[in-house]
Amino acid sequence: MAYLDGKTAIVTGAAQGLGEAFATRLAQEGANLAIIDLKPAVHDVGVALRKLGHGVLVRQGDVANRGDCEALVRDAAAQFGGVDILVNNAGKWTRSLVTDPWEKAVADFDEIMDTNVKGALMMGRLCVAEMLKRGGGDIVNISTYYVLPARSEGTNSPSTDCYNASKWAMNGFTGPWALALADKNIRVNGIAMGATDTAMLRGLFKPNDPPAEAVNSWMRPEQIANLMIDLFKDGRSGENIGAWAGYPVELGPRQRADSLLRWRPDFTGEPLRIYGPPPWDDVPPMRNVSFAGPVKR
Repeated sequence: MAYLDGKTAIVTGAAQGLGEAFATRLAQEGANLAIIDLKPAVHDVGVALRKLGHGVLVRQGDVANRGDCEALVRDAAAQFGGVDILVNNAGKWTRSLVTDPWEKAVADFDEIMDTNVKGALMMGRLCVAEMLKRGGGDIVNISTYYVLPARSEGTNSPSTDCYNASKWAMNGFTGPWALALADKNIRVNGIAMGATDTAMLRGLFKPNDPPAEAVNSWMRPEQIANLMIDLFKDGRSGENIGAWAGYPVELGPRQRADSLLRWRPDFTGEPLRIYGPPPWDDVPPMRNVSFAGPVKR
């Protein structure tokens, strides 16, 4: 019996690259798949997934569109009996500078945020409602190594400020959702990877092909998809799992309760200078704090 037999997963942005790898790996583990992408190639991915012997629902649509999101989740739940996994992978990228013309700046912001942030919000809200009916689930928000301490140049490039902001915004979903859903058996994590061989990354080099040396150093989508399965099996929640080119692609130890504070990037780099790199064992774990006010006895 495969690990995810009887489970249903939704993967957005599944027509190529990471999304296709996520969907394929989930199907290999026995899951039914509901996939969506703007590109017609999503139908070809659906054909390949069906050959793996499990149920597949394909929609050519836009996660920035409320109706497309609602229809996908509704149809997946109706066809497969529910939703257990959401991979918020759909994303857009464009060059955008703080000095861009006003009209371009506003258009870039709307395009990036509608897909990368609003789309993730809508899919998350819709899928959580279905997961609650099933008694649990997993959400993975696909992010970028930009939101983790830098291990290479190019982090938070000034030429992609809208894209950068959209990925930082995902942190505002991952952590709070994990806290809110912890007692509902729904785990929420981010995967924050560096250079991975995808059409988006290759697009940076157009009209030329990327140098072979660079491509050979990149991670492969299949490595990130395997990391996702390892994350599900581990059961942790509320973390951004980092993956950097040139380093082992693995989960690593679970984060301490205060690790987000200690890892917090800022303009001075002071947190890392003060605390040093993880793991940390010098402070007792932080207590869970209720934000609803004092407990009444």
